[in-house]
Amino acid sequence: MTIVTPKFGMGASVLRVEDGAFITGMGRYTDDIAPASQLHGYVLRSPVAKASFTVGSLDDARAAPGVRLVLTGADVAHLGALKSTVMQKQPDGTRAPTRDIPILCRDRVHYVGDAVAFVVADSRALAQDAAELIEVDYDGEDAAANTATALDDEAPLVWPELGTNRAFTYHLGDKARTDSAFARADHVTSVEFINNRLICNYMEPRSAIGEWRDDEDRFVLTTGSQGVHSMRTVLTGQVFGIGADKLRVVTPDVGGGFGTKAFVYREHALVLEAAKRLGRPVKWASDRTEHFLTDAQGRDNVVKAEMAMDKDGRFLGLRVELLSNLGAYISQYGPVIAHIGASMSTGVYDIQALDVTILGVYTNTCPVDAYRGAGRPEAALLVEKLADACARDLGLSVDEIRRRNFIRPEQFPYRTQTGRLYDVGEFQAHMDLSMARAGWASFANRLADAKEQGKIRGIGMATYIEACAFAGSEPARVELNADGTVSVFIGTQSNGQGHATAYAQFVSEKLNLDVEKISVHQGDTDQLAKGGGTGGSRSIPLGGVSASRAGAALADKLKKIAADELEAAAADIELGNGEARIVGTDRAMAFADLHAAAKNPDDLKAMGEFVQDEATYPNGTHICEVEIDPETGTTEVIAYTIVDDFGVTVNPILLAGQVHGGVVQGIGQALQEAAVYSEDGQLLTASFMDYAMPRADSVPSFHFETRNVPSTTNAMGMKGAGEAGTIGATPAALNAVTDALYRAYGITHIEMPATPLRIWAAIEAARQQ
Repeated sequence: MTIVTPKFGMGASVLRVEDGAFITGMGRYTDDIAPASQLHGYVLRSPVAKASFTVGSLDDARAAPGVRLVLTGADVAHLGALKSTVMQKQPDGTRAPTRDIPILCRDRVHYVGDAVAFVVADSRALAQDAAELIEVDYDGEDAAANTATALDDEAPLVWPELGTNRAFTYHLGDKARTDSAFARADHVTSVEFINNRLICNYMEPRSAIGEWRDDEDRFVLTTGSQGVHSMRTVLTGQVFGIGADKLRVVTPDVGGGFGTKAFVYREHALVLEAAKRLGRPVKWASDRTEHFLTDAQGRDNVVKAEMAMDKDGRFLGLRVELLSNLGAYISQYGPVIAHIGASMSTGVYDIQALDVTILGVYTNTCPVDAYRGAGRPEAALLVEKLADACARDLGLSVDEIRRRNFIRPEQFPYRTQTGRLYDVGEFQAHMDLSMARAGWASFANRLADAKEQGKIRGIGMATYIEACAFAGSEPARVELNADGTVSVFIGTQSNGQGHATAYAQFVSEKLNLDVEKISVHQGDTDQLAKGGGTGGSRSIPLGGVSASRAGAALADKLKKIAADELEAAAADIELGNGEARIVGTDRAMAFADLHAAAKNPDDLKAMGEFVQDEATYPNGTHICEVEIDPETGTTEVIAYTIVDDFGVTVNPILLAGQVHGGVVQGIGQALQEAAVYSEDGQLLTASFMDYAMPRADSVPSFHFETRNVPSTTNAMGMKGAGEAGTIGATPAALNAVTDALYRAYGITHIEMPATPLRIWAAIEAARQQ
């Protein structure tokens, strides 16, 4: 009998095995789970952005129908606050103090949505009714809600004891060297802009179920997350002060994460505390308004940047001043996001001098943390917007100024001014290919056609690079089951990316087994000792290599079992069709029989762990073409072309899905999305009535292809891909809009999001001038 090799290994376009459950309504999310005797929690939140407060009598609330527990800040004073541990060093070598998130506020609130009390009742409605009976006296004060003015002398102080709204100062690069570059420059081009704040609107709002199990003497938390192990570490170490063995964290299916579900939130601690006090499971489920108000938000920088150039337009030095809004508290990874972004400031360009100053600022707004790309989209927007401005100032085409300044292939490995080590890259090659695919050379014809229709048209590009799949590891365990199927256990967490398919492909390739017979298990601290979670596009470049190695190790073990049973040499055994066979014969054993024959349970298990020493650096060129109606300011994205370098592709279908989704989010930031706060700290865009999300009719069909150069950092040549679409899209879309406005009206700048109103107003102002 001939062994048939399944077409499920690396590079195969395998359809997602998990989608059957999702599209038939069989997905199992946290809010679908209802333990017996479950109670429901509701958080009473501050309606004002800055105030001292006192809580009156709780008697009415506690006596309300169905109420089981009411907690205020005094009741949870024994619980530790949520702290960030990633504050970077300041120029003087110190680390700035943090302002931590209390589980419940004691006597002051710092943003609209700050948590004041927690009510547990027989239903959510009863808990909410009871919360309305709690009398809270707020003594409101002036709030600081604007990033740009947070450090002004007259700005109200978020934390008066600090004497300033400055949270920290970071510096990257060499100021003296950069000053020298500017001193000898023939041209200097400057830009100033706002990187608008975003709200991470995943489909599934957050929820959590807390349990205390007397028979196990431990807590169990069920919640949507991006990794259960980090949540356990924070809750046991920071909040409850207990051993890791006293908390099991379980994550079922997750409906989107994008960074924002990576963090521990107050509600995780509250449902656990309430469950132990009451001896019954307690569920908290967010509504969309709570999500808008309280889930960590993204971006929100005010940027000033300038480029020094010689007479030929070659970049000599880059200087950046950046205000990074952290919100009212320091969120889990908040202080490092701008630092990571700044480390990619020079992008794909050979810039030999860099001076970046980052000022973190507090405001009376929701905390800001990692959102898809976590600093790298901000960096790409800065340098790609600036590159276009440089081209306009010098009278060069936007592609020509990039050609003159790209890091050349022969310069790799290339160490940037921030210490990043790019291993490989062929930037001009994918820019040229993307331009050809986009019909760049014939744009003038389409521009003329648009003019005849009374429209203006623009084309913009962004040639980006990002750092992801950072140094570290993600171990995987593979086991043969009694029925001949195989289980993969890994500490990442799928939020919709297709991990069940991708990891199965790695193992399938080693065991020669159909992916349908390989199940992937994530999201349970009981099943795997450690895990780094999903974020920074790390799951497949790190976890995939580990899964492949675990699969190879299990294959060796199964061949040895088969060799012993079939009285052959292990080298003569091949795997395929769910069985082990002596090569060239019909003597074989099914995988289920191998399981039964194993003398030691460990012979049916294998571990794999790949430790990576440096990040991977995916890169690419995005080209966006837009048409604008000058009478209304409405922008239509006409065409979008992507040529990316992701090293080695695991699954083209999964890859395209990740890129498409990221591009839509990037276009959303450029053209539609913005979290807007009033001067007194009220979120004005607190629902889908006011916060504009991209829809299917916001984007065209994409042209996407890869031009890959395998990574030398990653053991299998892969580069992370989960965030790249977002990183390339925002500058490409914004540059396209700016190009259209510049060609027609000489407008060189428009803030994001470039909404119809903003565009119309800019055009009207230009017409009047």
